[in-house]
Amino acid sequence: MLSWLKSIFFSFLKTKIISSGDRNKDEGLDFSEFSKYLKEHEKKLQLTFKSLDKNKDDITEIRQSLADLGLEISKEHAEKILQSIDVDGTMTVDWNEWREHFLFNPATNLQEIVRYWKHSTVLDIGDSLTIPDEFTEEEKTTGLWWKQLSAGAVAGAVSRTGTAPLDRMKVFMQVHASTTNKISLVSGFKQMLKEGGVASLWRGNGINVMKIAPETAIKFMAYEQYKKLLSSEPGKVKSHERFMAGSLAGATAQTAIYPMEVMKTRMTLRKTGQYSGMFDCAKKVLKNEGVKAFYKGYIPNILGIIPYAGIDLAVYESLKNFWLSHYAKDTANPGVLVLLGCGTISSTCGQLASYPLALIRTRMQAQASVEGSEQLPMNLMVKKIMKKEGFFGLYRGILPNFMKVIPAVSISYVVYEYMRSGLGIQK
Repeated sequence: MLSWLKSIFFSFLKTKIISSGDRNKDEGLDFSEFSKYLKEHEKKLQLTFKSLDKNKDDITEIRQSLADLGLEISKEHAEKILQSIDVDGTMTVDWNEWREHFLFNPATNLQEIVRYWKHSTVLDIGDSLTIPDEFTEEEKTTGLWWKQLSAGAVAGAVSRTGTAPLDRMKVFMQVHASTTNKISLVSGFKQMLKEGGVASLWRGNGINVMKIAPETAIKFMAYEQYKKLLSSEPGKVKSHERFMAGSLAGATAQTAIYPMEVMKTRMTLRKTGQYSGMFDCAKKVLKNEGVKAFYKGYIPNILGIIPYAGIDLAVYESLKNFWLSHYAKDTANPGVLVLLGCGTISSTCGQLASYPLALIRTRMQAQASVEGSEQLPMNLMVKKIMKKEGFFGLYRGILPNFMKVIPAVSISYVVYEYMRSGLGIQK
């Protein structure tokens, strides 16, 4: 798996250099095209170097430039970045060192050069509670932001479709499994296949994919507004302000699309012939249970945003700092495998912390559709689970949830990179 991802990453790097210099579109570079690519790339690098070089010491310049992009780093980490470029050991970078370091890297500006350490939301593991990515002013004015969001949305759709059977098994176990009704992965899949055939493994996936676009758009727009409201200095967002803005943006997006979350749970758990489609499901829920049914489980869902987003961000930053402190000897670029590893571990830790709230939310969403189920509020449901099933009853379905993480991350990353390439977004 690791060697496969690595080969994918380097193939993208090669493709980007070729596509940047290929004038006659023959999918190759001749000597003339290669020479032109080097000259043009060198001009762009020179402009970037001049924008950085403000006659201060180089470490301060690096830290200030990254801070302007919303990425705060320590002096030690700035020194490691400087050391990776500095050839003669003077702890200063001249134009020749800068040119040699980036000439065969497709990055053409400072934003691209530092972007690899940003915590990207491209890693879609089925939950949308992460803090949104930052976009530079250049990305906003040139329209690159919507291409990035579109690439991420398509990657999320493919990833969720690929892991839908495991996601349905998770919801199935969250709602139906108990100490008296033990459901294993094998017995659960047998029940699903017997009841509805192979196609039933993808129940609820349609609306799960449909809600990606509106949720992403609302979260992005809300995040930008919350940052303006919460930032103490115009144009600069500190870490705690980013966390607060991201959490509020997540809560806003979840509030807007929450009826789709309830529908997703109902469609996932439906029996053959129960609903003819999404609209039929919505109509029956509205008729039988009223408007309030579309917001069942809303409180535990919103409460789950804080532990998920907070732990996800904290673990990612800790893993990043650990790598920079112990392994960043020659370069500050961690490479695709380290980034994927950090993102996967941090997202998994966030899920682990917020999982009990996710289980409570799912049971509250589903309880009206389960025969003989009591209509309980959040606090009484927690007490009931703790009394009958113990603490681990709050983690029913955690196994299929963890099983889908690695395939979901791998699929979403690869599809995202292909989409970036197809939309003409520079690496």
